[in-house]
Amino acid sequence: MAYLQTDVTKVTTRVLQNMKNRGEKIAMLTAYDFSMASLLDRAKIDIVLVGDSAANVMEGYNTTLPITLDEMIVYGSSVVRAVKRALVVVDMPFGTYQGNSKMALASAIRIMKETGADAVKLEGGEEVLESVQRILSAGIPVMGHLGLTPQSINKFGTYAVRATEEEEAERVVKDAHILEEAGCFAIVLEKIPAKLAARIAQEVRIPIIGIGAGPEVDGQVLVLQDMLGITLQFKPRYLRVYGTFGEDICNAVRRYITDVKSQDFPNEHEQY
Repeated sequence: MAYLQTDVTKVTTRVLQNMKNRGEKIAMLTAYDFSMASLLDRAKIDIVLVGDSAANVMEGYNTTLPITLDEMIVYGSSVVRAVKRALVVVDMPFGTYQGNSKMALASAIRIMKETGADAVKLEGGEEVLESVQRILSAGIPVMGHLGLTPQSINKFGTYAVRATEEEEAERVVKDAHILEEAGCFAIVLEKIPAKLAARIAQEVRIPIIGIGAGPEVDGQVLVLQDMLGITLQFKPRYLRVYGTFGEDICNAVRRYITDVKSQDFPNEHEQY
């Protein structure tokens, strides 16, 4: 299937809605720095997510909880400086919106003003509705996130698939409708059964982006370092690896070390 949006010079929330309406799948990847974001935008990715997964892949934490708003703003502004075409969404980190809608609005405003991003993303449904509404009231686009919500890992106690039981599944469906009615422009569904994700994508009008949620949603998102084969230790069932860049980098560094120690580098053409 050919791209339907090749003539788009800037992806917006309206463009994403048109893509869902026309049946074109939405491609989304994470980025946290200028160099990687430049390559994603050059490849014409639709959405670049500055994810709080930076806590894992950039900072080495076991969860996303430690990353701060100031750090997310640094990552976000680096990405925005690189991106011309894609929609840039910045995650709101843990502790910046839960239980305090005024703090949520202040945090979202900081992200938008200091990064230049196009939208923010936050986790949760009905329990964060007040924060979602307050952010939207300021004209800031909001992407929701349901299913496995990594910021709630201490509550769940596991990264296992969510919503496998009817009660939780119905709650996810309800939350998707709540977020849609509140005015979110899209929702990420993480690690839930494919049939449930397909049902939600059919029931709501806004785009549904899946990660470990099957093929019948409106788009897919992966962490860039995972799909490039850089985070070698992380291989969940839903991940398709598109490169061996982790090994390629190691091999390149080994060759460099060999050349330096053997005095092959630099040679007469690599000096002034």
